[in-house]
Amino acid sequence: MLKKIFLSVLLSFGFLSVINAQKIDMTLLKDMKPRSVGPAGASGRVTAFDVELKNPDIIYAGTAAGGLWKSSNGGSTWDVLFDDGKSASIGSIAINQSNPNEIWVGTGEGNPRNSMNNGAGMYKTIDGGRNWEFLGLENTNGIHRILLHPDNPKIAVVAATGTPWGENPERGIYKTIDGGKTWSHTLYIDEKTGAADLVIDPSNPNKMIAAMWEHRRWPWFFKSGGPGSGIFVSFDGGDTWTKRTADDGLPKGELGRVGLAFAPSDPERVYAYVESKSNAIYRSDDGGFKWSQISKKGDNNIGGRPFYYADIYVDPKNENRIYSIASNVTVSEDGGKTWGSFVTSRKVHTDHQAWWIHPEDPSFILDGHDGGLTYTRDRGKNWHFVESLPLTQFYHVRVDNDIPYNIYGGAQDNGSWRGPSQSWFKGGIRNFYWQRLSVGDGFDMAPDLQDNRYGWSMGQGGNLNYYDRVSGILHKVRPVHPEGIPLRFNWNAALALDPIDKSVTYYGSQFLHKTNNDGQSWEIISPDLTTNDPAKQDYKTGGLTYDNTAAENHTTIISIGPSPIQQGVIWVGTDDGNVQVTQDGGGNWTNVVKNMKGLPDNAWIGQIQPSEYDAAEAFVTIDNHRMHDWTPYVYHTKNFGRSWTRIVDETKMRGATLSFVQDRIEPKLMFTGTEFGLWVSIDAGDNWTQWTNGYGTIPTQDMVIHPRENDLVIATFGRSFWVLDDIRPLRAMATIGQESLKDKEVYAFATPDAYKAFQGESIGYRANLVGDAIYEGENRPMGAMISYYFKGNEDKNARVKIEILDANGKVEKTLNQNSKPGVNRIFWRMDTDAPNSGNSPASRFSRGTDVLPGTYTVRVSYKDASSETSINVHADPRIEVDESAMLVKKEFMDKHNALMAKVTKMTRDLSKAKTKIESINKRLKEEDKAVSAPALKKGKEVVEAIDAVYYQIVAKPITQGIYRDAAVLSARVRSLSSMMQSVQLPLTKNQEIAMSLIEPAVKAMETNVNDVLANDFENYITYINGLGLKTIKDN
Repeated sequence: MLKKIFLSVLLSFGFLSVINAQKIDMTLLKDMKPRSVGPAGASGRVTAFDVELKNPDIIYAGTAAGGLWKSSNGGSTWDVLFDDGKSASIGSIAINQSNPNEIWVGTGEGNPRNSMNNGAGMYKTIDGGRNWEFLGLENTNGIHRILLHPDNPKIAVVAATGTPWGENPERGIYKTIDGGKTWSHTLYIDEKTGAADLVIDPSNPNKMIAAMWEHRRWPWFFKSGGPGSGIFVSFDGGDTWTKRTADDGLPKGELGRVGLAFAPSDPERVYAYVESKSNAIYRSDDGGFKWSQISKKGDNNIGGRPFYYADIYVDPKNENRIYSIASNVTVSEDGGKTWGSFVTSRKVHTDHQAWWIHPEDPSFILDGHDGGLTYTRDRGKNWHFVESLPLTQFYHVRVDNDIPYNIYGGAQDNGSWRGPSQSWFKGGIRNFYWQRLSVGDGFDMAPDLQDNRYGWSMGQGGNLNYYDRVSGILHKVRPVHPEGIPLRFNWNAALALDPIDKSVTYYGSQFLHKTNNDGQSWEIISPDLTTNDPAKQDYKTGGLTYDNTAAENHTTIISIGPSPIQQGVIWVGTDDGNVQVTQDGGGNWTNVVKNMKGLPDNAWIGQIQPSEYDAAEAFVTIDNHRMHDWTPYVYHTKNFGRSWTRIVDETKMRGATLSFVQDRIEPKLMFTGTEFGLWVSIDAGDNWTQWTNGYGTIPTQDMVIHPRENDLVIATFGRSFWVLDDIRPLRAMATIGQESLKDKEVYAFATPDAYKAFQGESIGYRANLVGDAIYEGENRPMGAMISYYFKGNEDKNARVKIEILDANGKVEKTLNQNSKPGVNRIFWRMDTDAPNSGNSPASRFSRGTDVLPGTYTVRVSYKDASSETSINVHADPRIEVDESAMLVKKEFMDKHNALMAKVTKMTRDLSKAKTKIESINKRLKEEDKAVSAPALKKGKEVVEAIDAVYYQIVAKPITQGIYRDAAVLSARVRSLSSMMQSVQLPLTKNQEIAMSLIEPAVKAMETNVNDVLANDFENYITYINGLGLKTIKDN
């Protein structure tokens, strides 16, 4: 859906200069849109809900980085509504219930896990999501709550958490009274303290309670709690606030995160989850003035990870029933005193992030978690998982070389996955085509380069598996230091396969490990390549509540890049800012980071991409947002790091850099992924353009260009995998220049190889008879992809001709396509033109026999301009074919096609004669009966003679019902057509017998048709012409 975003504030001059500097004209690339291929079965983090109360089938779901989604049918099907703002991370949603077309959205996650996504302010739509207005607050980073005044929706109060990765003043409580045009900062503590929660009294919209939270993250540590944290109450709609303290019954000392909830059935009842030295549930029975601890001391069932989630919700009809959403969902039925399980990990994914209860029907509950969206309509007795939201947060992407190739990646909290880039079965790329190969948080994974039945998958903190995807066996192969030295593995450790010696795999702790026996043993080939700073190795992290899960493991290796050009050249990047290189397989190492001018110390070296062209060349991608630095960085060296050129900075794109890839054929073509989208350069990084065709501001976490297909395969951190099919047009733009391309009338791009694949029936479900709720990843169309440039003109119906020529220059197929200016794509079914049946030439949709495998010329022409390329057509790789047998089958199919053409010509000739008689009859009615009566009689006799023959060729129509006459000639010929199927399948005796019966039948029918036309019809025409009547002499 195309949406226009109106910016209500002026963009900075710097960002305007970026727009002006972009060179690629994206309007030329409208036919090049990446495909969202899934999976959706793993889904991903859902962070916020709101529901239209007058029609609760209309549900809005916010996601960690996949945009805002809408269901209009109670959750059966979903459409993305908003994913192209400044950020696709949604932290909060608020519907104006008196006008549900008005929806407010706050961006940025409110739960600051190390994998959180960052926001960029507030948005609003007043037309149900067709258009969005930016409302400012861009630097708040995360907006966890939005409260709209129920009687005046121009009044809104929002809770801004601020960034956990640094200190900034744009945090706290903000209020607008003019629909978001201006904001007042009504509650601000300091640069360390943001708003964790904000609730409104259901009986008094001027009364609000806010939870302020002092918290901070570093890559190696986080701290929840401080003097800024606390509970604040407002009685004037959020204009002024009063703090509640230990004097009011809250715990003494520093507080951490607080979750709040009013009881709708008794607004004097307020609950608070309070993180302190002893986490507990507190309750107020006087509307928030006085508080008392209500839960038992040390009761872990209230939720044990408040930095990650501390939200609580009260049943709208029962003030004593409270839900706490955390790793699992627990419930209290006695006003918070005792707690038990409500949603367990046996039915629903853990790590619950969002919760919504219908205010009039508490049995209807929406649950958002790291595995997507689940809902119940019977208060938890049964849960329904939404399997159509492709929201998986992938850390890495790899591909194999199967045909079609497969995509591999590890997902945040959802394991490691393998699935097809396209399906040669009907029904698209469905969830069950994806195989989960290992559990836990999945990170990098890779198929074995020698046999992709096997491969590597990872879990958090360095857990490493060597899998067998057929048997499901996981061999645990995490390295162990031979001297017992503790190994430090990052949450997202580094894995690399040697592209030259395919038996070798590398893995990173603080050392570089190497194996050539699938992880059965490891060799350490480096010293500690990190800074080994002991101050960053204190794992008693969390602040008031310890949380040591390996997420803060630091001073570790996080990227490894073995050269594809020269054995022994290996690059290593660390999470504490080192870039190391060896040229002798690990014997000697050089830290070259000091040569990277302008790079802050201790930066996160997220990726290193060795060049495909020169062993001394490499590209380094730095993601420094964990140090409160969202500046994009990509550096390039041509001399083993002795000097560097920075090819990406804040003037060229927006957002922390996550990934980079250079084309392996055209070095000037490059792609960079940031937290806010995908960028492309066709001039070696001098200028960059954001890719906006069919792709939003999605965190583009990793990318790879498939070496055979030349597809750009993208791992997003919030919208699963995407495939930009065949980047050769971009390669051509980089090679010959965009302006040179635009000067050409037509230009045929190099084509990917094509496969004459049989399309089988769907697996698991009927292909097209499953309604709308079954997820289907977007499949690549069957056939040979042909891409060409058309300069275009004022004729919007301009048709470009595409001809396919064999090795002898014979035109096998002609396609005519309405074309628009820019890159156009068409899919050829690898067939020939239908034989000419004596009438007009074959149309675009006419089919002849299959072409044989081989190399063909593609000629694209418009008027006098033309351009040529070649295409290789292969047999279906899944079957064995015999070339000589295919030649025999092709000759047989050509003979059959010639028979089909004869049958078609006979029916057309007979129909034409009959139509002519009917036209003459109309004119005869104007003549005297003495003349017209005998002529009409003769005409009727001839029509009867024609019909007698015609209905031996085609079935006689009936007035109603279904009737198929298999004895007529056309049915017999079509029956042989369905028997033949493809040139790739050998000729059978059965087909030969059918042909031996049809051939004489067609010949005999030709005699009958010629007889009735040459005798009955021609004699009739001679008779009519002999009448000399003026009204019919022209016939």
